[in-house]
Amino acid sequence: MIEELLPESVVAVEARADDPLWDAPLHPAEEALVARAVAKRRREFAAVRGCARRAMEKLGVPPQPVLSGERGAPRWPDGLAGSMTHCDGYCAAALVRTADLVSLGIDAEPHGPLPEGVGASILLPAEAGRLDALAARWPTVHWDRLLFSAKESVYKAWFPLTRQWLDFSEADITVRPDADGAPYGTLRAELLVPGPLVGGRRLQVFEGRWTVREGVVATSVVIPHATDDPARP
Repeated sequence: MIEELLPESVVAVEARADDPLWDAPLHPAEEALVARAVAKRRREFAAVRGCARRAMEKLGVPPQPVLSGERGAPRWPDGLAGSMTHCDGYCAAALVRTADLVSLGIDAEPHGPLPEGVGASILLPAEAGRLDALAARWPTVHWDRLLFSAKESVYKAWFPLTRQWLDFSEADITVRPDADGAPYGTLRAELLVPGPLVGGRRLQVFEGRWTVREGVVATSVVIPHATDDPARP
């Protein structure tokens, strides 16, 4: 599912709750990070790192521990960029060589409505209006949860480039189905604060994809290297 949202240069590995990766052993260096965690948290933590190590192997990189850095962001081996996500019964990791992409973010959420009151705290008025229009046409998609996931993916792609917090209110996101009623499509995030410098250019728009399948909402954002195309911001 995640793999379909990403360029061919990205290696993505995902696991459902019945996959053996959910019982993957932790590296000793990772054990300390979840020493006091409950069993559910430990399993999710181990499973998503199992996905990440399998992705490393596919890229020809020796598997190694995935430790937490600043603000809890995963620390990747030199030359790699990546992102991880997990929710009830699903986890995924995506890795790419930095020669191919500058940064990326992925997120997965259970396909259900956001808890009461959460939408009001994360949605800009313009976003809420667009979601109302989408819901009127395609009521089977929980668009509020989809937008929450998209904002998470935007942040995960943003943070490695800036090392700064990005509030939910600082990115205005538009999501569109690829076709009438299709449970997949594109997303576009317009940054409302100065964006990161990529190849000497200020990047104010992040783009990505989304899908809804088997009870999961998944989103991705990828940051390509700057080009000489004058049409690009």
